[in-house]
This record gives sequence, C-alpha cells and structure tokens, in this order.
Amino acid sequence: MISLWQIFLVFAKIGAFTIGGGIPMIAAIKSELVERKWLKDEDFIDIITLAQTAPGLFAANIAILTGNRLRGTKGSIVATIASCLPPFLIILFIAMFFTGFKDNEYVIRAFKGIRPVVVALIGVPMIDMIKATKMRWWSWVIVVASLVLVCFMKVSPIYILICVIVIALAVAYYTEKKRKEGLK
Repeated sequence: MISLWQIFLVFAKIGAFTIGGGIPMIAAIKSELVERKWLKDEDFIDIITLAQTAPGLFAANIAILTGNRLRGTKGSIVATIASCLPPFLIILFIAMFFTGFKDNEYVIRAFKGIRPVVVALIGVPMIDMIKATKMRWWSWVIVVASLVLVCFMKVSPIYILICVIVIALAVAYYTEKKRKEGLK
C-alpha cells in the first residue's frame, strides 16, 4: 500500500517543479504515477477527464481525484495540500522579492525562455492520451469538429460539451433499447 508520506512527496515534487500548473502538470503526474505503477493508463485518463470537467482548479482536481484513488479521503487531502503548498510558497517568495527584479532584462528573458517548455509540457501528455484512448473514427470526427468550432468559429467549449453529452446519452439509450429488444 502506498503511504500518505509517499503521496505527499510525489505531489510536492510535482507542485514544485511544474511550471504553469494545471495542464502542464499532466506529464509530470503521468511519469510519477503511471510509471511507478500506482495508476494504470486508463485510470490516469479517467482522472484527467474528470479533473477537466469538475469545477475548480485543474491541478487541485487532479490531486483530489488521484489521492482518492490511491488512499481515499486522507489521500485526497494529502495530495491536494502537497501539490498546492510548494507553488504557494514559491509565489509568496516571488511576490516578496520580484518587484525589485520585474524589469530586469535577464528575468524577462528567463520567462520568455520558459514559454516553449510549457507548450511542450502541454503537448506531450495530450499526444500520450490520444495514443492510450484507441479512438474510433467517430471519436476523431468529434475531436476535429470540436477543434474547428472552438478555434476557428469561437464556439464556447461548454456548448460543445453539452451537445456531446446529449448525443452520448441518446446513443446509450438507443443502444440499450436495441439490446433489450434483441433479448426478447
């Protein structure tokens, strides 16, 4: 069994070293939890999906759901505190001293240099998730349609989620109805 201390250390490390929080944390979480065999790929994808759809901070949602999967309520509490504590302390430290350095050319360049890393931290787990989901052709249609609607037509993702949920419920209802008819 995974100890609460192990959960704390892993999530504190993730919280301290992931720049950009939230989505960039996915790669670090996957490497820490899936490669340690604490979670299966399928469980990891489920957690990411739930964390994205739940209200609140994405990083905190991931910590809550993962901690719960590993050790229940205590695991949720420990993982959440551990993932939030390092960034909180880092931001507190920066806020205390950054005002004197914010116009420094080296600091500005350092932050500009971090940007491509954050993009890569977002891209890698997305590609891994696509590989792990083994999507069918209709799933790809939904992905491409959603991408076009959000990026080019400026449709709110909320409307897309609502439509997909309604369609999924209708398909599930239709499939179940056909299954029951086939049993008669």
